[in-house]
Amino acid sequence: MKKNAVVLISGGLDSATVMAIAKKMQFELFGLSFDYGQRHRFELESAAAVCRHNGVSEHVVYRLDTAVFRGSALTNDIPVPHHRSESDMAEGIPVTYVPARNTIFLSVALGYAESIGASDIFIGVNAVDYSGYPDCRPEFIDAFTKMANLATRAGVEGQSVRIHTPLVHMTKADIIRTGLEHGVDYGLTHSCYDPSSDGVSCGECDSCQLRLKGFREAQSSDPIRYQTAAS
Repeated sequence: MKKNAVVLISGGLDSATVMAIAKKMQFELFGLSFDYGQRHRFELESAAAVCRHNGVSEHVVYRLDTAVFRGSALTNDIPVPHHRSESDMAEGIPVTYVPARNTIFLSVALGYAESIGASDIFIGVNAVDYSGYPDCRPEFIDAFTKMANLATRAGVEGQSVRIHTPLVHMTKADIIRTGLEHGVDYGLTHSCYDPSSDGVSCGECDSCQLRLKGFREAQSSDPIRYQTAAS
């Protein structure tokens, strides 16, 4: 029998790649997405499409009150930065950081995993292109894993929780190449932080710029639409 695994699936490029990797590893897939009032909620439609594409056993969308997250451009009336240079992106913690988001998401994933008898959780954190986010660092994942095995019945009884971060040290181009090798349909994904009202990616926010750069470096074409002709 296949082992169960929870995959955090945002609908973005990274999480779609992680789900394909988990599928290749012969896990029974359980997708977990979050509706937390994010302005780029089109990603939830993409998450559902990616889950259907991978034949997940179950896809749960967990809803959080947006009032929990303040001071972030993704959940509040704060402009999403456009046209930032790579040096700007690499400096400090960006305004698109959502307070303690991955800690909360992984905590929910931990409860979900334990309830379905899963010891494996997959998350698409990356410390290369998103080095400004403190909750994407390997040190954070290591600390959370230690906590998870102290805090759960499964961990105390010897069924150790494993948090898989296969993309953590990859460049965006490496991620895209890996995804293409695993059959990811990137046309289903959504990465933009500031899409139009009908969900078309802006091509100018940090996420769009990193995605486009990744496809260029991977010598591949991005199949999604963008608002800006220059993209």
